[in-house]
Amino acid sequence: MSAYDDLMAHQRETEALGAVMGRLGWDQETVMPRGAAPQRAEEMAALEGVLHARRTDARIGEWLCNAQAPDEAGKAQLRLITKSYERAQKVPADLAQALAKLTSASQGIWAQAREDEDIAAFLPTLKEVVALKREEGAALAAGGDVYDAMLQDYEPGASSDSLSAMFAALRPRLTALRDQVMAHEQPADLDFDFDEGKQMKLTRKLAKTFGYDMSHGRVDKAVHPFSSGSGQDVRITTRTSARDPFNCLYSTIHEVGHACYEQGISKDYLLTPLGSGVSMGVHESQSRIYENQMGRSRAFCGWLYGQMRDAFGDFGVADEDTFYRTVNKLRSGFIRTEADEVQYNLHVLLRFDLERALISGDLAVDDLEAAWNDRFAADFGYGVDKPSNGLLQDVHWSVGLFGYFATYSLGNVYAGCLNAAMRADLPDFDASLAIGDPSLGTEWLNEALQRHGGLREPRATIAHACSGTEPSEGPLLDYLEAKFTRLAV
Repeated sequence: MSAYDDLMAHQRETEALGAVMGRLGWDQETVMPRGAAPQRAEEMAALEGVLHARRTDARIGEWLCNAQAPDEAGKAQLRLITKSYERAQKVPADLAQALAKLTSASQGIWAQAREDEDIAAFLPTLKEVVALKREEGAALAAGGDVYDAMLQDYEPGASSDSLSAMFAALRPRLTALRDQVMAHEQPADLDFDFDEGKQMKLTRKLAKTFGYDMSHGRVDKAVHPFSSGSGQDVRITTRTSARDPFNCLYSTIHEVGHACYEQGISKDYLLTPLGSGVSMGVHESQSRIYENQMGRSRAFCGWLYGQMRDAFGDFGVADEDTFYRTVNKLRSGFIRTEADEVQYNLHVLLRFDLERALISGDLAVDDLEAAWNDRFAADFGYGVDKPSNGLLQDVHWSVGLFGYFATYSLGNVYAGCLNAAMRADLPDFDASLAIGDPSLGTEWLNEALQRHGGLREPRATIAHACSGTEPSEGPLLDYLEAKFTRLAV
């Protein structure tokens, strides 16, 4: 075997073990008994030790020196393995294991604190997480900017300066659009009890409608919806609320976007670095374009209205147009994942600024709740009423995902670019959406983006899908203004 073949065989086993670790994470958030958390933390730490040893194996350096890539995909494999190898060498094994153990345990502590509305019960653990993540970030930065080093784990090539500039361009037009739309009366809230079993039946139908392959996946319930896995085993979760079926239905469509990206990657890349999404920003572009530009479109809402009437009977919404306006209404709220398209990014920008301050040391963990509440009141015009609607609503910081939040807004920007390109290529797409068939769009996304996996860098992935046009915030803002200005009339 050649050096390239030896390297790829080693990498395949590493990827397989990483998939096992991911499955443990899925289990922890769905069906694991609460009392198993301490043991699971030990298991995660042990597996992380094995993975770290494999990722820093000295043979990888030798293979990389001697490997000859057979084609373009091979060159991309070597690029990603080199990046992973260099990263792993910078982080001491004991630190990697300590982080895996702590963040596994921290997740359960956060969940209990959230349930009890008790921030004080979570802050000591969060201090430990922040301290270890700063240590890891400093090791990765090697004298450079620590937060920028953290960003590379989620959005390679991004920097806090470039993201700050993009977000600064988003904020004024988003706030102006929000104020314009909120000046008009919004549709009434739904006033109906939606059977949660029927919600799950409909949500599984929606998953299949958007192309999710249930023979290689499953839909479960979790506190915080997520997608997990790659290749031949890609699982999603959703959540139900008797008074808010859209939470379930659109969380499902969102996670299906993530899952279809993973399921749609070329099988030639299975269990290799190219066999998963290239970045979290690109990943989020898929979930957001499925959920919003397709799932919340007027055409698809007309079809979904009929499906909900079939499932629940008369639920108090008179017609398709009223249903479309209800699905897309702007409303005051605290929860990022439930926010409308116009205000969603304002939630993300809040977290981006706070976590940068945390990592730099400009903000202490003990002051985080007050900083969150002050910023929220300034951005949204009303105060946080309880911790689960504020600092405790997201799982991300408990599991050490610093640098992650920015990718949510970046994904929205990418989705805006992709939607403009897709609509230009598919002028009759709405006719298909109106009969509940989004396959023209999902197939376009698969061909233009999903099947390529990690072949290109993130921005190049979007530019390739958009016929060479570099990504920018303009298409997203234009789409939002056009859609919601019409809805406000």
